[in-house]
Amino acid sequence: NYQASFVSVRDGSSITVTANNGDFSIYCDDMVVAGAMVQDLANFLGVTELSSTCDYPKEFETFNATLQRVEEYNTFRMKLTAEMADSTQLVKAFVIKAEDARILQDMKTMKKMYSSLYEVNRELMGEYLKRSNNHSELLAALKDVNSMIQKAANLRVGNAKTSVVNDCRAAIKAKNNAQLFKIIRTGSV
Repeated sequence: NYQASFVSVRDGSSITVTANNGDFSIYCDDMVVAGAMVQDLANFLGVTELSSTCDYPKEFETFNATLQRVEEYNTFRMKLTAEMADSTQLVKAFVIKAEDARILQDMKTMKKMYSSLYEVNRELMGEYLKRSNNHSELLAALKDVNSMIQKAANLRVGNAKTSVVNDCRAAIKAKNNAQLFKIIRTGSV
């Protein structure tokens, strides 16, 4: 039996490493630190295949909130896309009506159509800004999702590491959060 305790230089938290009858455990509150230790130890010891389990309740809670944000951003993006498509149809209709009025020399209707067109265009610009901000927030949340997958993968070596990345991506694509968390925790589906 072997046990060693350390203090992380990054944040002052404690790290405990135990080895007992072929089982090796790392106890710390930071997935990044644990992943770095797993990768460094595997490299130093020449280990090419290593699976593991983990439990990081705070990280998982934060990750769950991130997944919910991603879902909200996607829903909002779809809503904005539909609204912009409707507004685009209005723009086309107003342009056609304005041109018809111009050809018929109905200046009153033409002015009315161009005024309406101006309002719809202004609304479209506002919707575009909302969509742009939503897109930026969605990208930031997706980077956080990718970061969590990488942290989970770094707790494994070899095929287990590759499998975690692929299985996590498949779970995300299937919108199966329960399976995603199981993969992160256990390294398998």
